[in-house]
Amino acid sequence: MSFISKEDEKKIIEAITLAEKQTSGEIKVHIESKTTKPPLERAQEVFYELGMMETAASNGVLFYVGIHDHSFAIIGDTGIDEKVGQNFWESTKDIVITHFKKKEYTQGLIHGIAEAGNALKTYFPYQSDDINELSDEISKS
Repeated sequence: MSFISKEDEKKIIEAITLAEKQTSGEIKVHIESKTTKPPLERAQEVFYELGMMETAASNGVLFYVGIHDHSFAIIGDTGIDEKVGQNFWESTKDIVITHFKKKEYTQGLIHGIAEAGNALKTYFPYQSDDINELSDEISKS
């Protein structure tokens, strides 16, 4: 899967780690070679497959990328979704897709992650007893 290089993968993981240092929220990136399902539907499945609905504050955010079908979705658990509203998801998706259209996949994800991190920081600030509930590694299938 050559969507992003190993070096770019490290940059994306660093962006997740940096964003999560300011929030109790959890951010995950999932890259999939292809799916026959609509991106939002598949992202919801992956969200549950990865156990993202089990965060203490229901504040997980998933960036889903389907490589071969050029699909992308961003979704959040109920805790964050109630706070930010639909405009946030659409504007963050637009940021990512704008970069993707220029084949700037890593930059698109990094900017989207930063945007999600800022929203999470606003509504779910970092707590001194915070634990990293989900791995920052990119999941793939």
